[in-house]
Amino acid sequence: MGIFSRFADIINSNISSLLDKAEDPEKMVRLIIQEMEDTLVEVRSTNAKVLAEKKEILRRVAKAEEQVQDWEGKAELALSKDREDLAKAALVEKQKASDLVKALSDELLVIEEQIARLKEEVVQLQEKLADAKARQKTIVMRTQTASSRLNVKRQLDSSKVDDAMLKFEQYERRVEGLESQVEAYDLGKKNTLADEFAALEAEETVNNELEALKAKVKAKKEKAKS
Repeated sequence: MGIFSRFADIINSNISSLLDKAEDPEKMVRLIIQEMEDTLVEVRSTNAKVLAEKKEILRRVAKAEEQVQDWEGKAELALSKDREDLAKAALVEKQKASDLVKALSDELLVIEEQIARLKEEVVQLQEKLADAKARQKTIVMRTQTASSRLNVKRQLDSSKVDDAMLKFEQYERRVEGLESQVEAYDLGKKNTLADEFAALEAEETVNNELEALKAKVKAKKEKAKS
């Protein structure tokens, strides 16, 4: 037995409430979908059997109606030959055939109701199945997202991150120490003529870029106003 013991359990169930109570919603929705699909196959199989039974009853009704007409004809024939005893016997058989037609017709009505109910239940089950499949995609995506976020939080809370940041700070201090040694080495040294010209060229390049940037900004403002 699966999650549901009867077809009505699926039709009347509230998928949202089932998922809210589940410890593993992703697993729960897979089981629900599997149970619905299995039930849908079973209901369709039952429907096929009922339709076959309906055809058989219709065949029997047609045969019984033929017998009614046949016995009535025989009763008329017997009376035409002055055989009232045979006519009565034929009418008795006709009545039996008529009773059979009525019984089969009543049974046919029950089967028609079963077929209509099965069709309605199939439609309802298909709607539930579509709803479950739509929720399955959302649940899988949310589960994956939540798992990823949880892993990130666990890593951020881990002492490994603190250790890594501590080492990073130590490396920064070592680099700062090397830079200080370089600055101390260059301290007090006069700039050469080449250094001074290089500085002038660098300053000129920066000034040119600054003027070009000003012109570009000004052009954008004028374009926006126009």
